Amino acid sequence: MVRRVRVLLVSALLLVTGSVMVAGPASAVIGGSKSTYGPWAVRMLVDGQPVCTGTAVTTQWVISASHCFFEQGQAVADKRISFRVGNLDMRKGTTVRPVGKRAGNARADMMLIKISPMKIHPVRLATAHVHPGEIVRQYGWGATCTTDENTCQSPVLKQSTLRVVRSDARRCEGYAVPGGTDFCLEKVSGIPAGGDSGAPVMSIGAHGEETLLGVFYGSDREKMAGAGEIAQQLAWIHKVTKR
Repeated sequence: MVRRVRVLLVSALLLVTGSVMVAGPASAVIGGSKSTYGPWAVRMLVDGQPVCTGTAVTTQWVISASHCFFEQGQAVADKRISFRVGNLDMRKGTTVRPVGKRAGNARADMMLIKISPMKIHPVRLATAHVHPGEIVRQYGWGATCTTDENTCQSPVLKQSTLRVVRSDARRCEGYAVPGGTDFCLEKVSGIPAGGDSGAPVMSIGAHGEETLLGVFYGSDREKMAGAGEIAQQLAWIHKVTKR
């Protein structure tokens, strides 16, 4: 099993300290930039505190990282979870809640959760594999600093630009293995951090033409990151979201 560097530490800090979210700087992610588009992006909260990012794959299903739904090895109850949708500024988004159905993926750090209907534009799902050298974009509301990440969660959607790296590259150790279900990324401009877990990794194209390539799960906060590949989980996604 690949040893992964998780980025949910910010969630634990938020849940333990009960800290109030503080607005991050405009140059969000860590060294990234403010997003101007992302209708499918969803902010996940637990007990009213922001913890992760997700993506609307239908008007009632959100995909995020499985580890976002566990606290000290125990599943987080639906009644504690909410999502902000429909606005790049999460403070202005509509609040929606789970409706009692979720499904974890046995092969990748992905969770699908059903929520009340959203007035939101779902994402397009990639059907082709990512390839080394491909430039992609990650979106999220996570930390914009490398110190106390619960004090610098961004209230506005931000983005980083990354490059796909061969899974057998030495620097990808801990993020992907040849023939595995995850892929490895290196920083081009910005790097995702705590609070970005579950965030969409997208192809770059005209607005509305992008596709969801992966679900971000971890980074070293400096150069490298990892994501689960959507193209390898299409059958699972379609099966679950038909329920």
